[in-house]
Amino acid sequence: RFMTDRMREEIKKDAGVIIDRSIAAVLPDEAVRRTLTGRDFGDGRVVLAAAGKAAWQMANTAYEVMGERIESGVVITKYGHAKGPIGRFRVFEAGHPVPDEGSYVATQAALGMVEDLTEKDTVIFLLSGGGSALFESPLISPKSLTLLTEELLKCGADITEINTIRKRLSRVKGGRFALACSPAKVLSVVLSDIIGDPLDMIASGPAYPDRSTCKEAMAIAAKYHLTITAEMELYLSQETPKELSNVETYVNGSVRSLVRAAADAAASLGYQPTILTDCLDCEAREAGRFLAAVARTHTDTSRSLAFIAGGETIVHLTGTGRGGRNQEIALAGGIGITGLTHTAIFSVGSDGTDGPTDAAGGYVDGETFEVDGAVVTIAEAKAALMNNDAYPLLKKAGGLIITGPTGTNVNDVSVVLIKR
Repeated sequence: RFMTDRMREEIKKDAGVIIDRSIAAVLPDEAVRRTLTGRDFGDGRVVLAAAGKAAWQMANTAYEVMGERIESGVVITKYGHAKGPIGRFRVFEAGHPVPDEGSYVATQAALGMVEDLTEKDTVIFLLSGGGSALFESPLISPKSLTLLTEELLKCGADITEINTIRKRLSRVKGGRFALACSPAKVLSVVLSDIIGDPLDMIASGPAYPDRSTCKEAMAIAAKYHLTITAEMELYLSQETPKELSNVETYVNGSVRSLVRAAADAAASLGYQPTILTDCLDCEAREAGRFLAAVARTHTDTSRSLAFIAGGETIVHLTGTGRGGRNQEIALAGGIGITGLTHTAIFSVGSDGTDGPTDAAGGYVDGETFEVDGAVVTIAEAKAALMNNDAYPLLKKAGGLIITGPTGTNVNDVSVVLIKR
């Protein structure tokens, strides 16, 4: 064996430290606390709505700061992401990445809560990634929305294209939730999960003016040959709100913070870190191949190196397997670094989930697929990649990263480690 078991364990342990410290650095607690502490809400009512994968964490911090000053609250997060009751808030769990009946019931509760508010009142709106599916009241039939969402997720469209379509088919997206709150003020605290922090696209922008157009929406539908019914076309051809006068917005985290934290953690472990990008947005398997190419270029180094990329890749589903974009990055990267000494690649979603699986991502090293006694062969790895079936293969190889729900959501981080 060309790499000792001890060295393999050390590199994997380093990866775990980098993951833990990176995610800890982008938890929304402190930013929510900073936004709300000492703020004067006057003598009006204060209510809270929170939606997204980080909704429970954000709402819990808001309650710690303001307590019973918040009259009522509705918290909507992904199944398995709620960590218990929060005061007298109503906590819901719902479907992601495809909305379900839980999404519709919870969103209706939020809409009911903001009815009849006055200009003296304030809605604290805590928003994070995943809100597009979790926070939904469709203008079209739920069945039609489910079919369209599944089609969008499979066609290879990026998140801004997907949300340009989705916001036009909803009563709460594209600034419409802020209109529903009017004349009350909306204090919006946003945890960004989209590269560049476009506020009208994060969770489809329920409380932000929409900068996309119906013409763009129809062009996206045509580009991906989406099945658009007459009912959908009616709403896709209508513009969403372009101005909102009752909203104050704060962005409290992004992928930039995630990759900087990963670099700091790697440096503390003795690696020389290089941030390659915080705007990674290509096909997942191509990202994995790129990271493997970076590893091969630097394999003759005499010092430990870490190369870090952040962003959100896409998977164009052509197979029938199970996995997620981060697992696919790891799988493709592992194929590319097979045979390299003291080298590993891992990729993880900051929210703790990757695709429709319980894994946050995947980890591989130069021995995962092609040495004597390897659990998984290189041929099996390539076949799994072709079938979008990374999860069972990485599970067999011991390469799944399991964190559980983290309480944050600011895209993904992918890392190459070369230890010397």
